[in-house]
Amino acid sequence: MPIPGNLLTTAMAVMPHTNVDRALETALSLDIPFWPQLPNYSYYEDMYVQAAEHFPGILLDVKNKTLRFSLEKFIGEFDETMSHFNEPEYFDISKTYSEVYHRFLSLDLSDRPAIRGQLEGPISFGFNIIDGNDRPILFDDTIRPFMLEFMAKRINVQLARLKKLNENAFMFIDEPGLQFLFSAMSGYGDIKAKGDLDLFFSQLDRPRGIHLCGNPDWDFLLGLDLDILSLDVYTNAEIFSSYAKSVRRFLDRGGVIVWGIVPTGSETFEKENIPSLIHRLEETWQALIKKGIDRDLLLEKSLLSPATCCLVNPDREKTVEKAFETIKLLSGELRGKYLNV
Repeated sequence: MPIPGNLLTTAMAVMPHTNVDRALETALSLDIPFWPQLPNYSYYEDMYVQAAEHFPGILLDVKNKTLRFSLEKFIGEFDETMSHFNEPEYFDISKTYSEVYHRFLSLDLSDRPAIRGQLEGPISFGFNIIDGNDRPILFDDTIRPFMLEFMAKRINVQLARLKKLNENAFMFIDEPGLQFLFSAMSGYGDIKAKGDLDLFFSQLDRPRGIHLCGNPDWDFLLGLDLDILSLDVYTNAEIFSSYAKSVRRFLDRGGVIVWGIVPTGSETFEKENIPSLIHRLEETWQALIKKGIDRDLLLEKSLLSPATCCLVNPDREKTVEKAFETIKLLSGELRGKYLNV
């Protein structure tokens, strides 16, 4: 089933809450809800830790909040992991690694236009997990192919479970590391990355896409086999709108864009209001429309969200919750203006 658009609301998953009920209530307040990731509630709820469950060679220290990799441990655990490779439940997120996920799975979400899950993607995971030589495992030509297959299986299992709750379920692959792909990864350039990501996405069930808050090579990213792209347009509007040809090709083949427009940092949030945010978003849209993108198609293939995750506000979850309320109000105004809804 296609991912809904038409300026409905969703959000990224990482939230600052320490109360599961409150986080779920906030996530469920949007049109397309998701299960929140709450690293302030438990280190197990950290997005990298969740992605690392059952990955051979992982050294997880919950008390000290560290996550590393041991090649020796990987070799010792590899056969055990492979013995479970045809067991879907082995690749799902357990209750230990996310209480929130399993609470979400217990809900009746059949009446929603869609629901969404997420898992950390292989580029970001491989770049952030460091071996005993302080080297990212992404650079290891032996580990990386296994990692791509392992993460693909985990994403597919989660998507299958979510589709039992709502046939319009889809997945975000969270890839903040993509913005560093060409600037910081010596020895892992665009040709190798394109080949690896093409292989990775060929193993994923649909619908699926990428969420990131940074500023990657947008031609590269929009050229991947994605169904949906979620970005921080509040920060990256000018540069993103300069890639109109790639954006148009993405939309023409059915891609959906999630416009992250409401800032979640407390200082930035207080500087904005709904008219200023609408103006900022419409300026971006107009820049793309002037370059040949059909306005009706653009709106049909658009969702709205807060701009970024934010774990460091002094008011904890309060500004983030205000951002969620703001995106709902902003959606209502834009849907009334453009879609007569």
